[in-house]
This record gives sequence, structure tokens and C-alpha cells, in this order.
Amino acid sequence: MKRFAIVFAGLALASASVVNFPNMKRVEELDIFWKQLDPQLQALRPSENQRIVNGQEARPNQFPYQALVLSFFEDGNSGLCGGTILTPNFVMTAAHCVLIGTLATHGTAVLGAHNRQVAEATQQRFNFDQVNVHPSYIAALLRNDIATVRLSVPAVFNEFVQPIDIPALSDTRTFAGMTGIISGFGRTSDETGSPASEVVMYTSNPILTNADCAASWNAVLVGAQNICLSGAGGRSVCNGDSGGPLAIHENGRSLQVGISSMVHVDGCASGMPSVFVRVSHYLQWIADNSDVVLRN
Repeated sequence: MKRFAIVFAGLALASASVVNFPNMKRVEELDIFWKQLDPQLQALRPSENQRIVNGQEARPNQFPYQALVLSFFEDGNSGLCGGTILTPNFVMTAAHCVLIGTLATHGTAVLGAHNRQVAEATQQRFNFDQVNVHPSYIAALLRNDIATVRLSVPAVFNEFVQPIDIPALSDTRTFAGMTGIISGFGRTSDETGSPASEVVMYTSNPILTNADCAASWNAVLVGAQNICLSGAGGRSVCNGDSGGPLAIHENGRSLQVGISSMVHVDGCASGMPSVFVRVSHYLQWIADNSDVVLRN
């Protein structure tokens, strides 16, 4: 019988040198996060920090849809996650990036960043105070782990800031066997004390069938609402990549098929599949909680 085995893929430490955003913490360092999990999962609290791993640095505008989501909570906790640009007004991320016991009171989205620790001319920074979390989000199991945030003013699209496509309503593909691309500012090493990446990193692996993924994980945790990426070669998302994209590249464009949600307790580089929210499962919810126009 497979044990529950989960580590949050999320909220990475933003060091004090991050411009205007000191003292950001990984969610794994927050007691409040672990208290909300199922008791079977609380016992799996890691004793060491874990980690996109075995990837490479992206070009400055290679992933113009990549966003940083910085959330602030009433209890003084704050954290850094990934996200994706849907429209000039909305960014999509994981629910666990904006709801840890209580909903984030406010936050900041950074678009167009390559090096998160530098105030680059390409960056656009926006406050957000409208946060939409899926009403059936179950924190204990990271079920329905999806959210959107509305930017204070519209983003300006250019070569460094662009929206990502999401599947059409008629797109019934599972995407299994296709090459999935992951990107983010998460940890790049499983070594204790290793910081989150300063620059956008990326890697790729085949997308798995849900049956193969559940065989490695647990059918309770991996369902129709999920999509998984092979962990072959130790390539994976890690802490700080939560909320970021799993994408495929076709017809000269990027299509987001997943939202980074969780990695295995054995570690980001363990070879275990990483688990994402399946975007096509939530198309109507995304449209209802943003101003994105769905394609037929």
C-alpha cells in the first residue's frame, strides 16, 4: 500500500537582497502550512530544504508569460511563488500560493523578470488585492489547487511580457507522451541551505498518463484534475516553482497544460513525477474568475 508522500512544491525563500521584498519565506518553513494538512501528511514534514532541478538558465525573454507572485498574509507571513500571465489584468497561480490558513491580504506580481534580485528595466510590478481561489480547494490534499489574482492596473505587453495560451474547450487531449516544459525561480539544489534561483530556469520531460502517475504516487492524491510530468533524469519543479507553468510548445506558441502543485517527499531530484493542476479541467472556472476569452 502506497503511503501518502507529498512535499509542497511552493513558496520559496526570497532573500533579503530581493529588491523591495525582504524576508520572504518558503511555505515549508511555516507551521501554519503544515497544520492545515491531513495528519498523514503532517508526519512527512521534511527536515531538510529541497528544490527547477537539473535544468538550465533561460534566455531573458524565453518565457515572457512567467510571473512572480508575492503574497502577504495577516499573520506577517509572506511567500514567493510562480504564476502565468493570462491577460493584461490577470495572473494565474496555485491556490496554496495565496491561501495558507487565511487568504492573502494583498500581494505583488512581477512580470518580465529574468533576474528576480535585480530591478531590471524589463520588469513590470503590480499590486493585487483581488484574489480568487477555487471554492472547492482542499488544502489538506492540495485538491483544486488553482487561483487567479487581478492586477491593480493592466500590464503592457511587449517582447518580455506576454500571455500564455490555455487549451480550447474542444481540446480533449490528455497531452500524455508530449514534451512538457517547466520554468520558474525555484530551488536548483537539494542541498540544505541552497537558495531559490535568482534567474528563470527551465527543463523538460515527457508528460505522463494519469494512470502511470497514480501508480507512482497515490490515486487519492492524483486524479482527473491533475497532470503529471516524468521525473526522469531528476528533472523537476521544486520549492518556489509552485503556481508556475507546465507548457507544451506547438505551432510556434506555448500552451499551458498544468500549474505546478506538488513534488514527492523523496525530493525534487528523486526521479518521482511532479504533479500539476490540469488546466483543461478548470477552463470554465478560469473564465469566470478572470477576463480570459475561451476558445472553442
